Amino acid sequence: MSNHVHLDAPRAASEVPHDLVKQIIFQIRRLTQAKELYTKELNKKYQVSASQLNSLIALYEQGSLPPSQIARHIMVKSSTVTGIIDRLEQKGLVTRSRTSPDRRVITVELTESGRTLAENAPPPIQQKVVEGLERLPQSEMEKIVLGLNMLTQMLDVQDLEVE
Repeated sequence: MSNHVHLDAPRAASEVPHDLVKQIIFQIRRLTQAKELYTKELNKKYQVSASQLNSLIALYEQGSLPPSQIARHIMVKSSTVTGIIDRLEQKGLVTRSRTSPDRRVITVELTESGRTLAENAPPPIQQKVVEGLERLPQSEMEKIVLGLNMLTQMLDVQDLEVE
């Protein structure tokens, strides 16, 4: 099965070759498997999840941050980042501190071992995608956006909260 699809004239939905549908499903499965393999590698090698690593990298690149800013950087809800920080703190990779005059303001910072892990762990899987996309012409990126938008609309993904 070729990874390259040649599109001639547009077809009616009922005329879409079954082989193209199979190729799309196959590629979606490959994306899912790549994410799963990456997550397993992180857990096995570094005992952290992808979200935990993304949080460490955000702190490494940005310096100390409040949890709400970490949530924004890694694109999860603030309530989700609380659990991530709890687990990172239990592992001795981050510490919480209250350095602001307002004692309610919490800042999260890397410990020395958290900094070492952020420096040495493989880049997040998104980084590989970003680097690949940056090498494409804008017209190709626009095609990818259109295709992904169509797929997410089919799944009504916009109704789900991204975590």
